[in-house]
Amino acid sequence: MPGVILYMDAFGIRPALLDMAARLAATGYNVLLPDLYYRLEPTAPFEPATAFKDPAEMARLGPRFKSLTSALVMEDTAAYLEYLGSQTTVLAQKTGCVGYCMGGRFALAAAGTFPERIATAASFHGARLATDDPDSPHLLAPRMRARVYIGIAGIDDHFPPEERQRLESALESAHVSHTVEVYEGARHGFAVNDTPAYDKAASEKHWQRLGELFGGM
Repeated sequence: MPGVILYMDAFGIRPALLDMAARLAATGYNVLLPDLYYRLEPTAPFEPATAFKDPAEMARLGPRFKSLTSALVMEDTAAYLEYLGSQTTVLAQKTGCVGYCMGGRFALAAAGTFPERIATAASFHGARLATDDPDSPHLLAPRMRARVYIGIAGIDDHFPPEERQRLESALESAHVSHTVEVYEGARHGFAVNDTPAYDKAASEKHWQRLGELFGGM
């Protein structure tokens, strides 16, 4: 079976993401859901439904997701790919990745950093996909060989129109096989069922699109 790396959102590993990994695995994939915060001290879980409204929780959460850089996560991704490649049940040459929120950035970065291994990459309500940062994933478009899917929330302050235009321009200029789709009316976080923005219809549509993308591996 093909391997898939699922890059978490800012709230970290929790039952909602474990359920998503299990649902994806049940459709015929070996799914790896890494804890990107493993370098940090363990902390009490976050409640996505209320964390953004609680200043104390935001003060606790902010340093965690700010501690991650594309360089660090790509260093880890090399180890993830090595691990998947060592498993006899995994088709190592066909690896996909998907990320949510901040994880969307890492999914695209993986496609550009490991073009010989990443066959498909998806970002759902991703953030900071085409910024002025020197490690912005859109700059890796010329290296991408994967089929790329970008699922954008129709209401999303984390991905402004100018970033979308910059990302699409980069993908088109590099002749990357890609689809950009707007989930009209959905808000940032629509795909994950423990966020206040969860939208069941939009989430089910995202599962359909993910199945179509990974089905081509």
